[in-house]
Amino acid sequence: MAEAEPQALTYIPEVILKKRKHKEESIALTRKTQLELGQNGGKKRRMDDIKRPEQFVREFRDKELDLIRMKQRTKRAKSALSIPNSKLLFVIRIHGKNDMHPKTRNILYKLRLTRIFHGVFLKATPGVLELLQKVEPYVTYGYPNFKNVSDLIYKKGYGKIDNKRVPLIDNNIIEQALGKHGIVCLEDIVHEVANAGPHFKEIISFLGSFSLNKPKEGLLGKKALYIDGGDTGNRENQINDLINKMN
Repeated sequence: MAEAEPQALTYIPEVILKKRKHKEESIALTRKTQLELGQNGGKKRRMDDIKRPEQFVREFRDKELDLIRMKQRTKRAKSALSIPNSKLLFVIRIHGKNDMHPKTRNILYKLRLTRIFHGVFLKATPGVLELLQKVEPYVTYGYPNFKNVSDLIYKKGYGKIDNKRVPLIDNNIIEQALGKHGIVCLEDIVHEVANAGPHFKEIISFLGSFSLNKPKEGLLGKKALYIDGGDTGNRENQINDLINKMN
């Protein structure tokens, strides 16, 4: 009996073989990722993470209430705005934006207070005081002394060049940005800011905001005014104690 001739192997193009291999590797990688997530307790979306309609309603009401209160604060008599004891203010944002109306947020951004525990130097003008009155529940401020002005600028000061934050480690950077105003070193910046000098606006725009540390003992968490036992509003000279805790 004659032996049967072996059947020829079916020819499979190389392109198809590569596609199969790629698909198998992709499936294996996906399976490995799924197993790793399962072993490490991959985060699953819980029902608590899904906002209910009543949550949206509550958030909307809180934001509208924030707007109403802001309007009420602006209706205070002009005499209610305390006469500043200094030409210079240091303002710190101390509350977030959970119940904040967009108009409140826009004012904070205008003051360059985009994040919690950021601080800025401002001139104590009537316009600035009115803005601070509108966002009173979210900020605290007062009159910084010369030592704290100097410490903040030396320790936490950054310059902004081409929209990039640049550490002030070289006076050449300062001269390049502010030399046309006669400001050529850190000492000049400190002097101009502390005295709210004629080139204060240009310097503050160059410096940007200061990122501060959260106080170790924390704050009371109250949006009541400082003079009423809360955290917010004008602390006058007591702002220096808070700066020391956050610097």
